[in-house]
Amino acid sequence: MKKTLILASCLLLLASQMMTARQTMKMTPKEQACSSWIEKHFSGSTAPPFSFSYDGRHSDTFLKKWKFSKTKAITDKDGKITRSFIWTEKPQGLQVECKVSGFTDFNAMEWVLYFRNLSGEDSGRISDVKAVDIDLASSGDGKWDLFYAKGSDASKEDFMAMTKEYSLGDTLTMTPWLGRSSSRSFPYFNVKTPTGGMVFAIGWSGSWKAEITRPEENRFRVSTGLKTLDAFLRPGEEIRTPLTAMIPWQGEDRMDGQNILRRFILRHHFPRSADGSPIEPPICSSFNYGDPFPCNEYTCMTAEYGVALIHRYEQFHLLPEVFWLDAGWYDKASDYKNGYNWANAVGNWVPDKSRFPNGLGDIADAAHDAGCRFMVWFEPERVVKDSYWANEHPEFLLQAGGGKVVPVKPGGPDRQDSFLFNLGNEDANKWLREKIAGILRENRIDYYRQDFNIDPEWFWLSNDEPGRSGICEIRYIEGLYKFWDYLLEQFPGILIDNCASGGRRLDLEATSRSIALWRTDYNYGEPIGYQCHTYGLSQWLPASGTGLGRPDPFTTRSSYNAAVTFNWKITSADFNILEMQKRLAEFHSFKKYFLEDFYPLTGYGDTTRDDIWLAYQLDRPSDSTGMVVAFRRQDNKQEEIVVKMKNLDPEKTYVLEDQDTFDKMEKTGLELCEGLVLSLPQPRSSLCFTYKVRE
Repeated sequence: MKKTLILASCLLLLASQMMTARQTMKMTPKEQACSSWIEKHFSGSTAPPFSFSYDGRHSDTFLKKWKFSKTKAITDKDGKITRSFIWTEKPQGLQVECKVSGFTDFNAMEWVLYFRNLSGEDSGRISDVKAVDIDLASSGDGKWDLFYAKGSDASKEDFMAMTKEYSLGDTLTMTPWLGRSSSRSFPYFNVKTPTGGMVFAIGWSGSWKAEITRPEENRFRVSTGLKTLDAFLRPGEEIRTPLTAMIPWQGEDRMDGQNILRRFILRHHFPRSADGSPIEPPICSSFNYGDPFPCNEYTCMTAEYGVALIHRYEQFHLLPEVFWLDAGWYDKASDYKNGYNWANAVGNWVPDKSRFPNGLGDIADAAHDAGCRFMVWFEPERVVKDSYWANEHPEFLLQAGGGKVVPVKPGGPDRQDSFLFNLGNEDANKWLREKIAGILRENRIDYYRQDFNIDPEWFWLSNDEPGRSGICEIRYIEGLYKFWDYLLEQFPGILIDNCASGGRRLDLEATSRSIALWRTDYNYGEPIGYQCHTYGLSQWLPASGTGLGRPDPFTTRSSYNAAVTFNWKITSADFNILEMQKRLAEFHSFKKYFLEDFYPLTGYGDTTRDDIWLAYQLDRPSDSTGMVVAFRRQDNKQEEIVVKMKNLDPEKTYVLEDQDTFDKMEKTGLELCEGLVLSLPQPRSSLCFTYKVRE
């Protein structure tokens, strides 16, 4: 029998209080409704807001008969309340623990399910795990909508905003493509009822599943969990499931809820500096990206050239915060005469001695002397079959199709094929942790960039043992977090740049540990697509980055976000040093605006066309300032559009300053919210203006 968890009054209460939190970011003890909700719905006397099947029986039919216990609530300095609720099969058998957190500053909740076998024999079969399984009920007339986004597929449409208006009986099921958590599907969504809304954020860097349906006139049913799990546990074995965060909101604009998500992530799920503050997304520069054919990426770069380029950046006053060395620095990557390149030499994680006789430390030292940090690209999870790692440790690798991994002859016909490094093997994980940490220390690398250019799902499924479908993936994802957490512990303040063929692993667990400085592998430097990606992804996540190639305002502004990588060819006569200096200075002044609230000003839906305007607002409630960025694309025939700004005080006067002409004008908040005319006489042009309250 399916439980009915009615959230009508609770959702309204939480959403109305969320509005208070959104305005003041402070909550009084009387407003801590999330803790009351948790206590009520994890009482042990009612069906909890999760479900699973055990030997074919639904948990609602037996869980209330199991032994129930709970731990004492612990509240940290940020107002986060943590406690566990535990159900144990009688006599000692399967145990289910739900580790729940409530966030009093947002009235948000999140939890993770753990299954452990306390008996001395194999457990029954665990399947159909819905780590969250709840109904959102509402009365009254109005639309029932689902707001979500496309995931990354290296296309112009990456992260495009999507809307589904629900009729009775409608269902949408989402799961990522082949094992990377934001590949084609996106692990964040926003459910809107006539009386409130709830944003959901899934933390699982593999194959999650979400289902949103409207089974009755006055309710949504929402479940999240694992795409694949049908397995028994061995004696003493424990597994975890995806984390899901739920954040209530109230309002008419979807961004009322999604800006709360952005704030929630920055406060509770964002990488930290050594002093505990949120790490600052950096301004990066590459080393003259792209070598001449047949070299590619950085396969022909040398230590001398890297040091010389740093001095060149310093000479031209173009120093970034981070110098970024991408793929191709390792052994064999430059052996193009024998068919190698950056992609089919992974697994040879040793600096190429012919190009870097002292390792990468000379480049690191030059970057540090210039006052910059040094970041280096790795791809440890994909191991090419004739690489050093494949030959030295075949026992650490998974083979597509399953079976024992056997090293192949170097230079053999399988060179292009890859193994998957088995992060779920504890011996392998320990070896990898220490190996990568050693390379970082020896080469004085400050920031670690991890790419992942392989779809892992088939590796996981084909290496599951009989009767244990899904266990290989669970162990792998647990191992990924263990690896990342080890680096964060060993190198306080390190930034992990999370790339997976672009932004294909952007779930909440990954976001807690990393930032995507290269959010898509779409056509490098194409500005229209990059505008679309900023517009779409910023509706959910507070920080991401991408690269840019040309220093003109239209191109560079198309790539702006909380982070950016200036991929300039500073040795080319085709580039203007003064223009690059101007754009670098401009971004230094702009970047602070990206880390608070974001509002699309030109609607949702298809943003990829060349005949439209695209504009967005970056608002800083912390100091009542902000910025508007707008683009008139090449085929657009309108010199002017009207946009309605958001979240301004109607009674205050704002000073607007054009960032190209530095002309100023004054408007009241009411005038700006009722409609502001943006004008660009020329197609393929941009404008930026900042605003602040008149003193």
